[in-house]
Amino acid sequence: MTPLHQILLDRLHSVTQLTFAEVMELALYHPEHGYYGPGPRRIGRSGDFYTSVSVGPLYGQLLATLATETCADLRQPSYFCVIEQAAHDGQLAEDVLSSCEFDYIIVEPNPRYEAVQREKLTSFGQRVRWVPSLADAPARPSLFICNELPDAMPVHLIRWDGSAWKELWVQADGEKGLHFQSGPISTEALAAEISRLPQDLPAGYTTEVGLAALGWMRDLANAPFHGKIYIADYGFDHEELYSPERHTGTIRRYHDHKTDDHILEDLGACDLTTHVNFTRLSEVGTAAGLKQQTYSHQGRYLGKLGLPWLATLEGRPPDAATRALLRQYHSLTHPAFMGRSFRVLILEKEKTP
Repeated sequence: MTPLHQILLDRLHSVTQLTFAEVMELALYHPEHGYYGPGPRRIGRSGDFYTSVSVGPLYGQLLATLATETCADLRQPSYFCVIEQAAHDGQLAEDVLSSCEFDYIIVEPNPRYEAVQREKLTSFGQRVRWVPSLADAPARPSLFICNELPDAMPVHLIRWDGSAWKELWVQADGEKGLHFQSGPISTEALAAEISRLPQDLPAGYTTEVGLAALGWMRDLANAPFHGKIYIADYGFDHEELYSPERHTGTIRRYHDHKTDDHILEDLGACDLTTHVNFTRLSEVGTAAGLKQQTYSHQGRYLGKLGLPWLATLEGRPPDAATRALLRQYHSLTHPAFMGRSFRVLILEKEKTP
């Protein structure tokens, strides 16, 4: 039994049941016993999972190219900056900063993460600064980037019983276990979001609703900066996500590069993640004043973004460093690797009067 598991059992003795969103929030972000709370997790071969950042520095170099293009689109203001949220250990920031000359703002509410990032990025001096929330971001023309953030935001679990949607609540099963129990929808906001879902589904169909991610999109729209927003994550559009064959949803736990659906086991010791509903992210963002520019598979988008770099390689044999970058390019863009499973959503954010 993990410490977080015991914390949940103790809490369930007094409140009887919790939404899965509450459980997932604690399992991932409890300051001492959550998966992410105590500090950055190791990513890559020696960690629990891979990301585009862990592939190598080319990803950051490509985003630096996007930053340069965005600055040019905004007529190259001298006060342009890059803003990153969910910077983890600062590796992506280091890769981007090493490939451009822009200022860099990191949105980081966790002081433990900030300390790790500061240590990694110390050589960049005053080019980097930190703010605790999106509301504190500077009112500057910017490229906002986040890599794999909304997939780790808490979700509610719901199940279709053949005539109505029910929420799956977490209850204690004796002194040790946790289990799901179907019950009423917990909030009006959740009920409103559920009303958008299809009902021509088989009984027992289970899925997720990410209210936290939608709230985050509204916060992005209200943040002081303007320019472009780059969101990369694994996910689907609405029709893909709620297709009849996806009847167990997408919530999974990850540990040591293995994944399963035992999401109430080893809480706090494993990552919990869901596929992002990119249709709803874009709809909510658009309703809040953003404008969708691009929605694409990562491979297609980064492949196009990397064409100028590839053109510089023509006519000369690649050295060892270039061959390493080409392998990274292949991993980021090939459909068999990250090219198809990851999506890119780019939104335009106008300057507020």
